[in-house]
Amino acid sequence: MKRTVSVFFAFVLIMCLCVPALADDTIKIGMIGPLTGPAASYGNSVKQGCEIAVEEINALGGIQLEISYQDDQHDAEISVNAYNNVMDWGAKMIVGTVTTNPCLAVSSIAYEERVFMMTPSASSLDAIANKDNMYQICFTDPAMGAHSAEYISEHKLAEKIAIIYNNADAYSTGIYQAFTEKANELGLNIVETKTFTDETTDFSVQITAAKEAGADLVFLPIYYTPASMIFNQAASMEYSPTYFGVDGMDGILQVEGFDTSLAEGVILLTPFSDASTEENVVNFVTKYVAAYGVIPDQFAADGYDAVYALYTAINEAGITPDTSYEDACESIISVITKIEVNGVTGTMTWSPDGTVTKDPKAVRIENGAYVEID
Repeated sequence: MKRTVSVFFAFVLIMCLCVPALADDTIKIGMIGPLTGPAASYGNSVKQGCEIAVEEINALGGIQLEISYQDDQHDAEISVNAYNNVMDWGAKMIVGTVTTNPCLAVSSIAYEERVFMMTPSASSLDAIANKDNMYQICFTDPAMGAHSAEYISEHKLAEKIAIIYNNADAYSTGIYQAFTEKANELGLNIVETKTFTDETTDFSVQITAAKEAGADLVFLPIYYTPASMIFNQAASMEYSPTYFGVDGMDGILQVEGFDTSLAEGVILLTPFSDASTEENVVNFVTKYVAAYGVIPDQFAADGYDAVYALYTAINEAGITPDTSYEDACESIISVITKIEVNGVTGTMTWSPDGTVTKDPKAVRIENGAYVEID
């Protein structure tokens, strides 16, 4: 009897060794963005938007998603390390990176290794140029710059325009270049242009130049941290033009210690408005506020839509948990231009060059909140 039992367990052991291990029952996605540091608001918003989407998708049954969230601190070198971390973890695809300069570094490696990436908010054309595996949820920098000039022209918002942009940042520079090209085409009067770098904290020279040029509108294709400094310093210099920003300024109302009354009247072009009455937006905002206690910004909406875009592509391509990341990449590439996603940032389709098609929304800050305007 003992011999019989021993033979039986030996047989079971041999069978276990010969049968391949079962694949995980979830499709793993990496998310890379700044969760700490000066751009942390963007990364944490994307992370939280992703979390809401994953929770909804997994509640549907069927395909299950799991995300590993990696902090790159808005640093290209750290972002490459984060990429290696999620790939070692077993990611099949990536939501990221959140900001442009890290995306330039990571997307080049992902292209060589054939990993599909869907960036929620890295809007530089360089991030997707000549990379068939790289797609955007956000508008491109040229599109955002051109849309901004068109909006200012159509609504006759300014007689004299000053521009302050970060010449050390690909995002800011790309929007500036597209804006000036379209503004010149439309006959807008740009009376002053000043630059700064990532290290700049004193904007008195830039503000003084805009004020002395008589600019009644200042175009700021920049992130919210330098924008908050400009608003503070301009107020102390008794200069109060109309400020016109883009999606990178979304988050200005959440800057710690910032007096939000200084942003009163600021106009932004963004793909997302939490004031929308569309059912999917209302549902998203309600869930986000319940989960995190704050109203979602555009970056949270971008993260949410990025997960749903990948989920739609996963279903369309028939990707399973045991699909290799290389095969998943090629499969998504083959279907991404054929799908349409009705997201909270708009109804989206994609071109083979990685750009998204959807309509921007204009919002104005009134009483510490975003209000959608025509």
